[in-house]
Amino acid sequence: MEELATVVDLKPDCVVVQSQVKSSCSQCQQVDNCGSGQVAKAFPQPKLMLEIPTQEAFDIGDKVLISIPEQALLSVAWQVYLWPILGLIGFAAIAQFGFFNNGTISEGFVILFALLGGYLGFKFAKHRVSQHEVDKALQPQIKQKVSASLAVDIS
Repeated sequence: MEELATVVDLKPDCVVVQSQVKSSCSQCQQVDNCGSGQVAKAFPQPKLMLEIPTQEAFDIGDKVLISIPEQALLSVAWQVYLWPILGLIGFAAIAQFGFFNNGTISEGFVILFALLGGYLGFKFAKHRVSQHEVDKALQPQIKQKVSASLAVDIS
């Protein structure tokens, strides 16, 4: 995943870059006929500021291409989405079939147990994603400096 950014500040051993946060609702051809597109046009697009460690020399105003490794991003995404769902379904199945008592079980009990499983799946995903190796893998990196003739101002 790559993004064009502008160097806005220089610090020892790192640079501060600014990137425009893009909404998908302002990009399509139906933006004038769509309610979501109208909302996206009404509010200004926020700018994202990042400090990126680097040993390379940059000047303020340089355009750079920053990236996050796609494999790390996909790994985090599946964990954040799937662990809570698996917890929800798994705990619901345990409640339905594991605590089946004389042919009667309260649906409310199954729902509460399923919600507990979803919550525990969420906590497990949060724990896995907050580990140091994952955090380091998601750190944006400067991939290359873009020459002024190729850089397009996206603001």
